[in-house]
Amino acid sequence: MTASKILSAVAVALMAVAGAAHAETYEGVHQLTSAASRADVAGQAVVAAHSANPYATGANAGPAQVLVSSNSRDAVRAEAAVAARSADPYAEGASSGVAPIVASTVDRATVRAAARAAARGDALPL
Repeated sequence: MTASKILSAVAVALMAVAGAAHAETYEGVHQLTSAASRADVAGQAVVAAHSANPYATGANAGPAQVLVSSNSRDAVRAEAAVAARSADPYAEGASSGVAPIVASTVDRATVRAAARAAARGDALPL
């Protein structure tokens, strides 16, 4: 046998010994310890099965709670009418109303001349 085969056999044997040294041992099933008797646990299970699910969400949560408002119906309608007639503070873009007029410093004739030149493909003056 060559030296490399002997060294590889020794290395495999050492790894096997090292792996066996770290193996876990089986301790069996642990005994349950409880202060409640079987009858107590069965009674608690019946109560839990007949009570509402505290973790339910969405459709499984049951009917929604009725909210009681402190405002009268007429007061709410009046507030809605005022809000509908006022400007929308959250509007953006086209829904924000009429854009303000911005005064330009460029002559109208200059703008027309530049537009015609661009349409013809002429170079624009810089």
